[in-house]
Amino acid sequence: MTYRTIFGPIPSRRFGTSLGIDLSPGKKQCNYDCLYCELAAAKPVESIENPPSVEEVAGELKRALTEHPDIDVITVTANGEPTLYPCFDELIDRIDAIKNGYKTLILSNASTIDRPDIQKSLAKFDMVKLSLDCATPQCFKKLDRPLSNVDLECIIEGIRQFRRLYKGGLILEILMVKGINTTEKEIDAFNRILPTLHADRIDIGTVDRPPAYPIEPLDYRSLHAIAEKFDPKLPIHIAARHKTEEAQNSFSESEILSTLAKRPLTKVDIETLFDTETMKRFEKLLAEGKIEKKEAGNLTFYGTAFSKQKAKKSS
Repeated sequence: MTYRTIFGPIPSRRFGTSLGIDLSPGKKQCNYDCLYCELAAAKPVESIENPPSVEEVAGELKRALTEHPDIDVITVTANGEPTLYPCFDELIDRIDAIKNGYKTLILSNASTIDRPDIQKSLAKFDMVKLSLDCATPQCFKKLDRPLSNVDLECIIEGIRQFRRLYKGGLILEILMVKGINTTEKEIDAFNRILPTLHADRIDIGTVDRPPAYPIEPLDYRSLHAIAEKFDPKLPIHIAARHKTEEAQNSFSESEILSTLAKRPLTKVDIETLFDTETMKRFEKLLAEGKIEKKEAGNLTFYGTAFSKQKAKKSS
């Protein structure tokens, strides 16, 4: 069956098998024009013109769920920013009425998160993923190229407010672009701001599709080096699609423990960084209880300091 607003299912390491809803199926309609966007460059807009009706989206979703019952999540997105959809709250209520137990997720650029009505609507989702590519206004204007009425400080404060009322899984995503948001100044600013936002998970990634503007992706090693510059208490996850054996190295047991003490990693990260012999050492340390597991924002992380962190909180 052909759909106008429904796409997928698409397998995802981070969220399972996803059935997508596109609220701007005809063209890109966004209040950003990000350098890394996979869609062609387009002038930022304040609203979605000629959007699909709530009835159309709900009807297509209902039919698609009967056709694709083996999914994990219903993902609301757009060729642009989904919260610009004019009947946003009404649509979420309709999705909730027919989702039949599936989890719901939205992928948003966070540009409207300071609005109380948007916060109330987003709180109805099981998972909310917000982009936060920059921690300084200069970086934000250069990388995300927003409409002039979109303010980074309002976004950051809006995320803080939203976290206080939201009980679901909050994921932040930072897409790294070399020389723009990878500088020491920007990482320092992230380390001041991110701990105040209390996200369940923070994904850092890089360009993995042809971008609208001439920028280059970072390799996995570079992303890992950047991850180590973030506050180790932050739940950082390296969300890179393309990982190669070139990143694999040999680590002794002490080096494994030292690496995980600096930055908890997922199993995929560990398999990317560690060669075959190092993986055997990792499994041994895990069996001995020297490495611990922790669930965070839909993923399992491995580290060495989780118990110490709990002890600090309880003391």
